[in-house]
Amino acid sequence: MPSSGLAAGTDEDSNAAATLSVNGVAIDAAALAEEARHHADAADPLAASRRALVVRELLRQRARALELIEDAVALDDAALDRLLQRELSVPAATRADCERYYASHASRFRRNEIVYASHILFAVTAHTPLALIRGKAEATLGAVLAAPDSFEAVAREVSNCPSGAVGGSLGQLLRGDSVPEFERALFDTQETGLLPRLVNTRFGFHIVRIERRVAGVSVAFEDVEAQIAEFLDERVRHKAMQQYVTILASRARIEGIELGEANGPLVQ
Repeated sequence: MPSSGLAAGTDEDSNAAATLSVNGVAIDAAALAEEARHHADAADPLAASRRALVVRELLRQRARALELIEDAVALDDAALDRLLQRELSVPAATRADCERYYASHASRFRRNEIVYASHILFAVTAHTPLALIRGKAEATLGAVLAAPDSFEAVAREVSNCPSGAVGGSLGQLLRGDSVPEFERALFDTQETGLLPRLVNTRFGFHIVRIERRVAGVSVAFEDVEAQIAEFLDERVRHKAMQQYVTILASRARIEGIELGEANGPLVQ
């Protein structure tokens, strides 16, 4: 059987990668170990690496079938761009699309908005099952919701963030001060107090309390139109790419992973 990697890894890695293949092309332990270095922040680095390598091999084989690259040649960025330009139909965002997005996400387009917040972090680690971390976070959230005055004490006791030493306080935060998924939980709402749900980020699960908000100033549509158009174009392109990969997967013989189902008209 042909292989997309050259070197062998440990017995554990070999077992993990043994059944991973695309149309008979095996993805070996060495390739998997190398790819895992790029997914260290993922909830499941091994699963993320397996998916990434399968997607890359699917795209490489499709590019080869269309004679965009030579046989046994890796898929570089230039070849990938040629492949996607040929295969995907991605409409550009119109001004009306941008105006609708601006109107429905007005809270995102404010300057100098400040949130004072605290959190309790349950960090994701490679050696602890995600379900156990989530379960502990959910149980703690329930306890803090039942006794809100315990927030600072609980933060000092269990938070995996250095802010736990000061009761979880993050002080004042502006847009851009935190990762996007945490920022959305803080700024894309007008809630204050203890949030009744966990906030999930690349770092783990957060119990969040918003102490105070300072309203900012709205940004004019004309000042952010280009930014919105770029965001909408990238979002549509990402969706089209997901559908395209899923269609390729449905036509391929893949062992070792399921890539899901496609829907929608964004592929040619």
